[in-house]
Amino acid sequence: MTEEQISSNHPPLPPTTEEDRFAWLRLLRSRRVGPTTFRRLMSEHGTAQNALAALPEVARAAGVEGYEICPPGVVEAELKAAKAVGARLLCLGSSHYPAALAELSDAPPVLWALGDLSLLSRSMIAMVGARNCSSLGTRMARSLAHDLGTAGHVVVSGLARGIDTAAHIAALETGTIAVMAGGVDAIYPAENAGLAGDIAARGLRLSEQPMRMTPQARHFPRRNRIISGLAQAVVVVEAAAKSGSLITARDALDQGREVLAVPGHPFDARAAGCNMLIRDGARLVRNAEDVIEALPALAATEPEQTDMDAILRDLPPPPPEKRSLRETAALHSQILGRLGPSPLAEDQLIRDISATAGEVGPALVDLELEGRIQRQPGGLLSLVN
Repeated sequence: MTEEQISSNHPPLPPTTEEDRFAWLRLLRSRRVGPTTFRRLMSEHGTAQNALAALPEVARAAGVEGYEICPPGVVEAELKAAKAVGARLLCLGSSHYPAALAELSDAPPVLWALGDLSLLSRSMIAMVGARNCSSLGTRMARSLAHDLGTAGHVVVSGLARGIDTAAHIAALETGTIAVMAGGVDAIYPAENAGLAGDIAARGLRLSEQPMRMTPQARHFPRRNRIISGLAQAVVVVEAAAKSGSLITARDALDQGREVLAVPGHPFDARAAGCNMLIRDGARLVRNAEDVIEALPALAATEPEQTDMDAILRDLPPPPPEKRSLRETAALHSQILGRLGPSPLAEDQLIRDISATAGEVGPALVDLELEGRIQRQPGGLLSLVN
């Protein structure tokens, strides 16, 4: 039993009683039930209570024997932990649930929130970048976050070391949201405990993970889609050629968000990812005004090239890639749209989407590393939770 694509983008009706909210959590915390499976079960069975009753048989039909749904005690403990820290449960479709995030096909059915919920109704811009950032990168992140906040935008980031930390600190007074890979009460890294406390007091912490959940490696790519999904645009301040920040940028493109990047010296590996993004069509950022001007740009024409664009063209470019970032995002969407819970042969997938093996192969590796697809014996592929 794995995730599959849903034909309807309409979210389930939000729960209206404590019993309903309890059932939502119990269904979502059951083994092998992720956002997409949750929506399918709700669509097929109408309520979380009905879906819970049907889940063992659904699992059995998928070849999973001895399946047990999440015990009530697990949810009771989670609710108790949330109450202890003052976290609130936001269910998909409810009034406080962020509207931009709700549009995603894999939107989290529930979010735990700790802090000022009014920030979710304001304009949001995401800022991401390297953990091991340069001093110039830190200064740029602080300047952008401060000026964007002063202009009325909420700065969204991931509470990581480096660029994330600088952005959150600079936007504390004007509004910042930290999207966490683990539970909303599980601070990572530990050195940001003080900052996390300040954000809970003056900003907002969000997580789709259970309370007290210690973040694991697989949680971070899933967290990144929420960072980009909340925002109108994603600004990458500093990033290596292979980094989590570029995964966030790809998520943003998949979600129809604007992607912007701060250029860096071509000899600095920490800037290679940003320079690649700019080469492949991301908007170049020198200051907050560049970001603000780009917000309505999805419906506008391309702006005139700046002097910095000309300078960047004269610098040695990174090694060329066969496909642009936007083309790669489109190919990923095609692959994910074709795969489902039932295994599909790779050669059949290639025929179905009218692509070549050379194009599909690298994309499958990317999606497998991101934890979105899994390979099975016999050259078969399927979606994962």
